[in-house]
Amino acid sequence: MGTVMLSETAITAALGALICLDRVVVQVMISRPIVAAPLIGLALGDVFTGLVTGALLELLWADRIPVGPYVPPNDTFVAILATAGAILAAPASGHPPREAIALSILVFAPAGFLGQKMEILLRKWNDGLVMLALRDAAKGDASGVSLRHLTALGRYFAGSLAFLIAALPCGSWVIRSLYPELPVAVLRTLAFAYYILPLIGVGVALNSIKLRGCVPLFCGVFLLLAIVADFL
Repeated sequence: MGTVMLSETAITAALGALICLDRVVVQVMISRPIVAAPLIGLALGDVFTGLVTGALLELLWADRIPVGPYVPPNDTFVAILATAGAILAAPASGHPPREAIALSILVFAPAGFLGQKMEILLRKWNDGLVMLALRDAAKGDASGVSLRHLTALGRYFAGSLAFLIAALPCGSWVIRSLYPELPVAVLRTLAFAYYILPLIGVGVALNSIKLRGCVPLFCGVFLLLAIVADFL
C-alpha cells in the first residue's frame, strides 16, 4: 500500500468515524448516505461519485430507520466504503466507470450488516455506563455523568474508526484485483446492475415516502438525471 493510499485511507476513516457519530448523538442526518457519500467524495476529490453512490444507497435503505430499540444495517459504513473504494480503485484521472461503482457497492454491502452487529454490541457494552451515570447523577456528580457520555462516544468513534481502517484497504484491494480481470460478460452485468439498482431503490422509496418526506424523491430524480447525463 503506497503512501497516497495510506493517507487517503486515514482521511476516509477519520472523516467517516466522525460522520458515524451522527447516528448516536447529533442526529441531524449527516450520517445518511445522501450526505455521507458526497462528503467522502469531496475529501477524496470526486464529489460526483459520492453523489451517485449516496443517492443510490439512500434509495435502497430509505425504509430502514432506527425506531425504538431497532438498529438498522449501518448504511453509513456502506456509503463511506463504497464511495472511497470506487474512487481509490479508479484511474488517476476521471471518475470511476459505472461498472466499478456497482462492483464497489456489491463488495462493501456486507459492511452494513457487520456494522449493525457492531452497533448492537457497543450498545450492550455501554449499558454499564448508563448504570454508572445514574449513580453519578444520584451523587450530584455532573462531571462524572459527562465523563460517561464522552466514554460512550469515544467507544463508538474508536469502533467506527477501526472498522473503516480494516475494511477499506481489504475491499479496495479486492476491487483493484478483480476489476481489470473481469470478463466482458461480467462487466455488462455490472453495468446492468448500475441501472437496475435505482429502479429497485425507487420501489423501496415509494413504499416509505410518507415516512421520509421528499428525500427519496430527490434521490430518485438525481439518479435519473445522472443516468441521462451518463448516456449523453
